[in-house]
Amino acid sequence: MSSARCPCGSGNPFDECCAPLLGGAPAPTAERLMRSRYTAFSREDAAYLLRTWHPSTRPRDVEFDRGLEWRRLLIVDRVAGGPLDRDGVVEFEAFWRHGAERGSLRERSRFVREGRTWLYVDGVIG
Repeated sequence: MSSARCPCGSGNPFDECCAPLLGGAPAPTAERLMRSRYTAFSREDAAYLLRTWHPSTRPRDVEFDRGLEWRRLLIVDRVAGGPLDRDGVVEFEAFWRHGAERGSLRERSRFVREGRTWLYVDGVIG
């Protein structure tokens, strides 16, 4: 069991935070799914990203930019997306580094819950 902090920025150990979700446990909220997807991007876990992408918008595959390092995640806003909601929105800013270059990606993401499973639908970058 690892006590390393989770990449999603929750402050919790990875094994208690995103690891169970990446291993197949359902995310209880849209924000938790978004955080776990950030972790999946940082770990280049394409299978998880595809599994948690709504079929109506899911790409055939996920390609990673080699050398891109995701550094930090900041939750900017959230609307609904709780355990009893059917949809939700999470806005985030993800900070990255690629060699000497640094920057961030800001996205307002939409999620839907089907049964007990939250899925990423799409997002507006801005």
